[in-house]
Amino acid sequence: MLSLESVLRVLWAPDGQIDSILVWTLRLPRSLAASIAGAGLAVSGYLLQALTRNPLADPGITGVTAGAIAPIVGCSVLLPWLSSAYYPFVGLAGGLAAASVTFWVSRGGNGRPLHLALGGVSISLFLNAITIYVLLLAGPQSTALLFWLSGGFQGRTWSHAIHMLPWAIVGVAGALLLHRVIAMFSLSDHAAAGMGLQRNVWKPILLVLGTCPVAGVAPVAGPVAFVGLAAPHIARLLKPRGAVWEIALTAAIGALIVTCADLIGRTIAIPKELPVGIITALLGGPIFIYLIQRGRLDFKGQGA
Repeated sequence: MLSLESVLRVLWAPDGQIDSILVWTLRLPRSLAASIAGAGLAVSGYLLQALTRNPLADPGITGVTAGAIAPIVGCSVLLPWLSSAYYPFVGLAGGLAAASVTFWVSRGGNGRPLHLALGGVSISLFLNAITIYVLLLAGPQSTALLFWLSGGFQGRTWSHAIHMLPWAIVGVAGALLLHRVIAMFSLSDHAAAGMGLQRNVWKPILLVLGTCPVAGVAPVAGPVAFVGLAAPHIARLLKPRGAVWEIALTAAIGALIVTCADLIGRTIAIPKELPVGIITALLGGPIFIYLIQRGRLDFKGQGA
């Protein structure tokens, strides 16, 4: 294990020695990839929660993740000639389609929180069944796909981090630029309409912004569960001033959660490595159960 002094030294002045290679080739790109993924997924959850005014909304529960994963697996197995550079666009289309069906089932995302959760879980189960069927057709390729489906950053390089970065930036920057619109979505329909908010115009835009980070992260890291659910709630508990700080704090907390989960996954069972998706699920599962069990489940505490 490298000392803090050694890490700081090679960060400031890489010299091509073993310590420098460990930091710049193995550890730093992997940690940055985890941070980018965490920030993007956290803001994705924040946008979906604001869009539906529903505390249970996140990429996994609304079906966005399953919608992105299923077509990517299908392309990988059935269309092996298709370049992986197109996978984010495939994931974006699948995620938007799955989210649209979930919102339709939950009355446009305006039904009770459990309506959205049940609709999203149903869509996810259906798409996961399709994914498993396609995996059965994959043959020897299924082992690598199964590890990817557990979510993780093993072997991720600078190119993977750069691949995810634009998609995460679209989600985070878009949320920051539209923070006033997002804040109005937390109001009642009458209050928002009185302030000039055109929900039918902004809903598709926010949905695209919320799906973009998932589309960019999924081809690299696979599904990383519960980050989009937990990070926005943790940020709100800290009571930041205004939507801009809330969004920025959500992104920072998401980056911290996934980076710490990646660190735990690669150190808790040395020499083996646990996928990040397992660690985040173990952390996020209790939070999800807590939200389900609460007496008041609505977005920012409003009545159901």
